[in-house]
Amino acid sequence: MKRYINPEKEEWTRILERPVINMNELTGKVQAILREIQAEGETAVRRYTQLFDGICLGKIAVSQEEIEEAARQVDADLREAIEKAGQNIRKFHEMQKPEVRQLETTPGVTCWQKPVPIEKVGLYIPGGSAPLFSTVLMLGIPAKIAGCSEIILCTPPDKKGKVDPAILFAAKATGITKLFKLGGVQAIGAMAYGAGVVPKVEKIFGPGNQYVMAAKQLVSIRDVAIDMPAGPSEVAVMADGSANPAFVASDLLSQAEHGPDSQVVLVTDTAELVDQVENELSRQLELLSRKNIAARALEHSVSIVFDNEQDMIGLINAYAPEHLIIAMKNYPEVAGKIVNAGSVFLGNYTPESAGDYASGTNHTLPTNGWARSFSGVNLDSFLKKITFQEISEEGIRNLGPVIRTMAAAEQLDAHEKAVSIRLKTLKKR
Repeated sequence: MKRYINPEKEEWTRILERPVINMNELTGKVQAILREIQAEGETAVRRYTQLFDGICLGKIAVSQEEIEEAARQVDADLREAIEKAGQNIRKFHEMQKPEVRQLETTPGVTCWQKPVPIEKVGLYIPGGSAPLFSTVLMLGIPAKIAGCSEIILCTPPDKKGKVDPAILFAAKATGITKLFKLGGVQAIGAMAYGAGVVPKVEKIFGPGNQYVMAAKQLVSIRDVAIDMPAGPSEVAVMADGSANPAFVASDLLSQAEHGPDSQVVLVTDTAELVDQVENELSRQLELLSRKNIAARALEHSVSIVFDNEQDMIGLINAYAPEHLIIAMKNYPEVAGKIVNAGSVFLGNYTPESAGDYASGTNHTLPTNGWARSFSGVNLDSFLKKITFQEISEEGIRNLGPVIRTMAAAEQLDAHEKAVSIRLKTLKKR
């Protein structure tokens, strides 16, 4: 990790620069694939699955028999863990159900807002070296609670055309029945445009590599909504002398192992802690099965030492991390001053991995600084809200003159007449 001592504010942006991707070249490649999928549908989807995943698929859809077989393959401890995590995630998202309230803004004028589920949603679940079955729970459970009428799931197959059993078990536990063996750009294109057995959806959710993220952003321009713009995973840890160096190192590594383009940041007011954490990073790194990936991520990660808490908070709010761990004695006070973060973990015994799996909060979060303007996935992500209004005779008498005056000032005569014609009718009674 690169180390900085009391950097000036003018340097913060440079120090915290995320790993750079050549988006021009990447976007061109992804756009070309999406055009072919839009034009050729399932034919193009199959072609790119063979090219990128090395498998010529028979049926794209996962059969009920495959789902049942997968449930038998998952060991009892993992089944129990998935079910327990699902219970917590369900509790947290059930709590988010919005209440419908009617309000009389003016006597005779009643307004309200009604939440309505997005009818068709698509969930993208990464596979490959780290099949993210936990993401099935994080996306599928709120989609079910929201009442989405059609939920489809795409995830890449292995070289034998199989889907990871834990992903299929998590889908079964969540109640998702429409699953497809598709990954990468071809999965996003299939859900955005529709491709044979894969239906077109209205909103796409889920993390992925840089190609998946580029595809999501491209299809969102005019074809389908997406959960949020996102990039490589990241964590920032704020720590003081009360922090446990081994805990801090383990949290940094838990994000570093996601991918070589992940970023981890340590911000502290205790220089000695940086030395202790770096020693722990070296020790713990050697024990990881994905140590080569984590080591590459650490190459563009940083530790920053300040001599005051105010600058620590200011830098974190400027960075807007996906995950933020506050391992400080006064963490409640510090947390109250954080305004830009995807998800915050408080105290020495709240690891980021708790939110990734089982505490109940959602792990699909804004990265790359988007926490300044986006929330993580929540129940509202699967809802749209329709406003209603009802105006009585009393209400149009009370509010009509206001509407007429404003419409006339904007020179929109038809708007003004839509009110005046009603008021004239009432006067004749």
